[in-house]
Amino acid sequence: MAKKKLVKLKIIKALLSGSKSIFDLCALVNISAPTCVALVSSLIDDKILHKEGHGNSVGGRRPDLYNILQNSFFVLSIVMERYQTKIAILDNCYNYVVSAKTYDFNISNETDPISALHKMVSLLISEAKFDIDKLTGIGISMPGLVDAKQGNNHTFIIHTDQLRSLQQALEDTFKKPVYIQNDVKSYTVAEKKFGLAKDKNDVLVLLMDWGIGLGIIMDGQLRTGTSGFSGELGHIPFVDDGILCYCGKRGCLETVASGIALAQKAKDGIQSGAYSLLNKLSDKEINEIEPHVVIDAANLGDQYAIKILADVGGQMGKSIASLIQLFNPEMIILGGKMAEAKQYITIPMQQAINTYCMSQIREKNTIVTSELGIDAGILGITSFVLENYIDKEIEKESKNKL
Repeated sequence: MAKKKLVKLKIIKALLSGSKSIFDLCALVNISAPTCVALVSSLIDDKILHKEGHGNSVGGRRPDLYNILQNSFFVLSIVMERYQTKIAILDNCYNYVVSAKTYDFNISNETDPISALHKMVSLLISEAKFDIDKLTGIGISMPGLVDAKQGNNHTFIIHTDQLRSLQQALEDTFKKPVYIQNDVKSYTVAEKKFGLAKDKNDVLVLLMDWGIGLGIIMDGQLRTGTSGFSGELGHIPFVDDGILCYCGKRGCLETVASGIALAQKAKDGIQSGAYSLLNKLSDKEINEIEPHVVIDAANLGDQYAIKILADVGGQMGKSIASLIQLFNPEMIILGGKMAEAKQYITIPMQQAINTYCMSQIREKNTIVTSELGIDAGILGITSFVLENYIDKEIEKESKNKL
């Protein structure tokens, strides 16, 4: 019985990536066709799987495809940014069961972030009249140095309790399994599973929001590094004796090529009397200026806004040239708020790449803008939760079998 349950879980895990035929499942789970047919039939009877159309024929009858039924698992997905947090509930087929809602939340200044998160989640669930007992797990995507295995964030929401990790503290509060992951890695998972990185082996995903993060897909796998900290591109020293970065070092790439840098350039220009549509902003709006305000001005033809976007794009292009030579990727995907500037940032970026990168290497690489939009982070963290939840169930059943 334990062995059957274990193999059923492995079949479910194989189907998390999409519908499969019996032949596909046999190969992925390493079981015989009669065993696979029997277990799939049992999972259909349990109302976990269903038949979902037919696959492509390779000369004979088109094979039946099987997939997990909608609403078999539910994930509460939380995407935290520097100044706001988005929360939604999705099922295992990535359908929104509860639409995403955005809350103001300053991750740096919140004195009791776990309690604040719990209040937001409780409010969302109450308003949606969703039964919290149905939740399979909770996923939280957040900026910073996130060690997903140890369950800690070493930059934001730093948990000082020596007896519990941040993940354990969250689980104690929410009374549900909780999984945390770095925002860029969540975004990269989404690109690999649903976006332009699907079916590609060597891709870099550059997330350009307030900060800069790098997701690395090499040989078809997400590369996280020893502690999960790979891709901290924004904190590589870039300018000698440059501006002090919030990480404590001077001249990091984020100080010259990020949403933070763009906002600071806009403030400096307005305060020094640069001619711009941005001069119409009030003092309060200037102090709280966001990247989209500069991008909107550029789209209206504002030359100062166009210039500072070009400056940021040029600096980013210089850093990307180094990445291309280090990783030799087939594709670089640009995502985040800064990528919404499109040609105002990508043209100077490409010019810098042409200047600083060897032609033989850059010729095999394409640079594209993500097509996932605002859903990317939520899709990525949902996928992360489902994979980890099933893996834990498989681990438990493996121990039971022994």
